[in-house]
Amino acid sequence: MNPTTEKRFNLAFNIFLVIGMIVAVTITTVFKLQQPGVKTFMLLLAAFGSVMGVINTVLSANGHILTFVFGFLDVLAATVVLLDNGIMGNFALHAFYFLPMQFIGFWQWRKRGAKVGSEGEEGAKVKARRLSGKQWAWLVGGILAGIAVLYTILFFVDKAQLDAGKITSFNKSKILLDAVVMTLNIAGQVLLSFAFMEQWYIWILVNISSISLWAVALMGDLGSGNAAVMLIKYIFYLMNSLNGLRIWLNLCKEPDSEKVPTANLDN
Repeated sequence: MNPTTEKRFNLAFNIFLVIGMIVAVTITTVFKLQQPGVKTFMLLLAAFGSVMGVINTVLSANGHILTFVFGFLDVLAATVVLLDNGIMGNFALHAFYFLPMQFIGFWQWRKRGAKVGSEGEEGAKVKARRLSGKQWAWLVGGILAGIAVLYTILFFVDKAQLDAGKITSFNKSKILLDAVVMTLNIAGQVLLSFAFMEQWYIWILVNISSISLWAVALMGDLGSGNAAVMLIKYIFYLMNSLNGLRIWLNLCKEPDSEKVPTANLDN
């Protein structure tokens, strides 16, 4: 694909993703607003966060540093919504991990040549890098360990709720899927913030797992507008991740791209 064709394709594809998600979020939000007992502000905040999230992922796929500005807005909105709903585990994860990682990512991408200004779009992109063999080993080991730890925690939390009568049953497969999605999100954010191309393999796994998770939720409650919009959201995210992988593989072919030793992540 020549540069002009690729530029046009990326523009059309990005517009499709953003407009598609805005339409999906708008339809779902209007539907939910008609229901009794809805917290209007929180619903609108969640919708806003979803749109910011799509713009964030589109910009990250294109190697643009403003991904962290929209990422901050997305995570901030999610943090407030999670706190309001009393989902304290995810609230803590967003408030104390994903939120500060937006600043770390912005700083790291600036060091790797990404620019906020529009002077020459190609020149404003981050210089992508690759994982070494040792870093791959650490990544896989960390993911497996994280899944095991999170599964154990979530299992005992759900069991305690079951014993207390707060829930009537719990699904071990869903607990495992929750642990996988959460761990992959943590790993993906690290790779994104430090501009590693391999983040896209992680995001593809995250999105496939999330699609499965929300499809199960939707089948369990066909009237759930939240489950429907989340399913649509992650389908859009998956398409963007596949495009991001294609773009970043090309970014890694540029002369300034590098493979970095494990102990030198801050260069």
